[in-house]
Order: sequence, then C-alpha cells, then structure tokens
Amino acid sequence: MIDNQSTPNLEHSKSMVPFLKQKTVLGLHDFLVNQVLQRYPPPGKVALDLGAGSGALAVRLRNLGLDARAADMNASEYMADVPFVQLDLNRPDFAACLGESKFDLVTALEVIEHLESPTGFLRNVARLLSQDGIAVITTPNVDNAAARIKFLLTDRVWMVSRFTPEHLSPIFYDIISHHYLPRAGLRLVEHRVYPNRDIIPEDFLLTRSWLIPFLKAALIPFRGSMLWGNTHIFVVSRVS
Repeated sequence: MIDNQSTPNLEHSKSMVPFLKQKTVLGLHDFLVNQVLQRYPPPGKVALDLGAGSGALAVRLRNLGLDARAADMNASEYMADVPFVQLDLNRPDFAACLGESKFDLVTALEVIEHLESPTGFLRNVARLLSQDGIAVITTPNVDNAAARIKFLLTDRVWMVSRFTPEHLSPIFYDIISHHYLPRAGLRLVEHRVYPNRDIIPEDFLLTRSWLIPFLKAALIPFRGSMLWGNTHIFVVSRVS
C-alpha cells in the first residue's frame, strides 16, 4: 500500500516542478497537462503515476487537484514529496502489491517500452483502474516517418536497438490497439501524437534537424496522423 503523507503547501508544490528531472521528450508533460489530463478525472480523485522517475509528473497531478501517488522500480531518483512506493513493474502481479487500491487515473510515461511484457503490464493497469478510471500511457512513436525510413535503410527499429538497451518492447499502434489492449481487458478511448502539428510547429523533436525538410517533402503525398510526432499518447479505460 502507498502510505498517506501530510498535504504540502500548494505553492511549494508548484515550485518543485521546474527542478525535477523529466525523462521524456521536451515539453511532453506540459502538453499532457494542458491538452489531455485536464479533461479527465476531476479534482479530488485518486491518481497513480507508474514509472515516476523523479516525481515530476506526480507533482503536476497533485497540482491539478488530484490525490496523487507514485511508484517506480528505482527509488534513488525520486525527489518529490508525493507518497511513493518502490514497485517492480516487470512482476506479473505488481498490481497486487498495492492491495485493494483502485485509481481513477493511472499514468505511465515512457515506461511500457522498458518492460519485458507489454501485455502483462497493461493487465496490471486494468486491475488498478476503478470502474470509470482512465489510464494515460505514452511511448516512442515507432510508427512515424523517420522511424519507418530508418528501418527501411538499416533494419533497426527506432529507439529500440543496441544503442538503447534499456528499451525492450517497441509499441506499434496497430499491435497495441488490436492485440495488447483487448487481451488486457482495456479499450482505446483516445489516441494522439506529440508534437501535435496543429498545436506545435515542430514535427520531429528527436530527428536530426537537417533531415526534417527532406522528410516533410517526402511525406507530401501521404496522409496519416502517426507519420508525425515522436510520442504516442494512448488514453485507455477498462472494458465494461
């Protein structure tokens, strides 16, 4: 179980955000808070951030008025004053370590690609969600144009290669939506990519800048929301 702690001063909580390290694409936390999370559980609901890292997102969740909790396999980097539990997310039954706790919001940013069993992870997420709860899961967009071209030229999957040994499981939109989620008892509520072309002018934040004009020119004849952006954002809920 995750123990309760005394409620901190809100202004102090807000001041912590810039100083907590964010292990995601630049600006992803702000995008999620402003464009996704504010539309879901209202203040007072219980939220859990899995793979919390420094605790940067957990603090943001609390700043939204949520009763925030955090969990991660590694406790050494956690610096937030939000209740925390050390949890091995590769355990087939890690949700059981939290007892009977149910959460209205579960977040997992850039976590699922690090794990040995994406479907097993999603099953645990389903167990943690309340009946009307939602989960927000992000992962590198290996469906984008830059990733497809890299695979065509090198036979290597972008962000999952010998150069990124910490990434074990590439998450493709078609596979997660049609196989992983149904097997885990979850359904897709919303899908977005970040950066979003309608909101942020940059299309690829992790691609060499000199390649981007060539990518844009090559993609003129093609359509598809997943060809752009570095990050998949999946909003999911339990199957009724």
